[in-house]
Amino acid sequence: MRYAHATPHHCTRRREIVATTLPPVRIAAVPSAHPYVSAITDPGRVTVLADPPPPGAPAGQWWPPQVLLPDWLEAHADEFDLVHVHFGIESYSPDELRATVAALHRLERPLVYTVHDLENPQLASQEDHRASLAVLAAGADALIALTDTAGAAVRNIARRPVTVIAHPTLLGGARRPTGNVHDTVRVGVHLRDLRPNIDGVGTTATLVHAVADLRAQGARVEAVVRMNERVRDAEAAASIDLLAERADGVTVERESRLDDDALAAWLADLDACVLPYRHGTQSGWAELCYDLAVPIVSTPIGHIAAQHPADFHAFDGGDPVSLARAIMDATGRASSPPGSPARAAEVELRRAERRAELERVRAAHVAVYRCALAAEVAA
Repeated sequence: MRYAHATPHHCTRRREIVATTLPPVRIAAVPSAHPYVSAITDPGRVTVLADPPPPGAPAGQWWPPQVLLPDWLEAHADEFDLVHVHFGIESYSPDELRATVAALHRLERPLVYTVHDLENPQLASQEDHRASLAVLAAGADALIALTDTAGAAVRNIARRPVTVIAHPTLLGGARRPTGNVHDTVRVGVHLRDLRPNIDGVGTTATLVHAVADLRAQGARVEAVVRMNERVRDAEAAASIDLLAERADGVTVERESRLDDDALAAWLADLDACVLPYRHGTQSGWAELCYDLAVPIVSTPIGHIAAQHPADFHAFDGGDPVSLARAIMDATGRASSPPGSPARAAEVELRRAERRAELERVRAAHVAVYRCALAAEVAA
């Protein structure tokens, strides 16, 4: 199953039925302006407050999240029913988050925490993040994970029940790109802005050697390595450029950040997508690639393999032989090349599947919210 325990085990069926007649739950989400939060929100049964603007921050910036400040919670307690934390906890120390939890308990407002990141992709050192995660996991009224394996890891940390709800599609619209026909197998890796959990140099070096090995064996393979124009590590970007310059069949694209539609079109043109993570938990890119029927090739880190196991092809980091093998497995006879009728049919099949799943995901979140509120009233 893609998700289990969608209704918390301690909530009754009667409460679920009654919940449909209740007014919308008012959520102070951390953050509100995020595609994931928009996707899981049932617009008929949930209202999400806008992100409070941090003092002095540019328009549209939600971090550091003001919702996690005890003073903000005290001042706005009448405006929300519960707080749902997703991202942004690295803005505060574990002690500051303890104060957040204490304020919510004092105000009798439930806390729901979706553990997207057992390891924070924005950080190199994970010590503070693990401490913060433990604070929220212990203080939350409900915990959510995205896969069964991640749920088990969260249960080991919190020693409490965890509701597992799948990562929904983030692609809207009726039509989705299916790519263009190529006369080669096209493999891509997007390094984005080279944030701390991206192994840009190591992944590129391994890919360069894997492509060379495959081409030496007669395979018609090419690879494209993409980076944003603005990156966090200029030295790493220069090394990546140098690696590709010396390689046949590997090109580097260095341009401005793609918008959502352009990114989907770029991915749809691939036979396989290599994920360049050195650490992580789940991957929104794995979900996007699934929607577009593009197989994933990745090192077996975190819980990415549990998101869509049939589309996941593992390789060992730094090992071009295992990467070459994973590329061949991902692009073999069972695959659907970009621009082909098979790709178009698979994308449409998944679109319908994901649309139905999205309704279940939204209902599951409403059930968690109602259960948390009912437990607060009972207490």
